[in-house]
Amino acid sequence: MTAERFLALVAAWGADVRRWPVEERAAAEAFAVARPDIAGPALAEADAVDALLHASRSVAPSASLRDRVIASATEAGLRAQGQGRRWLDRFALALGAGWAAAACAGVAAGVMLGAHLTAGVEADAVLYQASLLGVDDTEVLG
Repeated sequence: MTAERFLALVAAWGADVRRWPVEERAAAEAFAVARPDIAGPALAEADAVDALLHASRSVAPSASLRDRVIASATEAGLRAQGQGRRWLDRFALALGAGWAAAACAGVAAGVMLGAHLTAGVEADAVLYQASLLGVDDTEVLG
């Protein structure tokens, strides 16, 4: 643990080690024992600030203030949600339009290609059927 990190922990969490992050408690306590010249004044100052904070009375917000804060937070949340939703709707519309265009292009290509590939087979079938129904020259001439 460095001196800067120890001082940052004291400034953020105060002098009570129980409020400090669990991962850093042991290292901070070891630093305090190893470097009392740095840790002592910092902990004393933080302890004085903690005492002042604990001595001050806490004021409960009025019901009207609480209601206004909740109402403004709800309105802001709805505005933000609406803006995000509009973007999502536009994206979904563009995505859907792209899929529809691709599907239409596939159907058109399939119809055109299918007609082109089966034209020869259809011609052969028509000629074969005509030969089955046609009158043979030997039958007419005898």
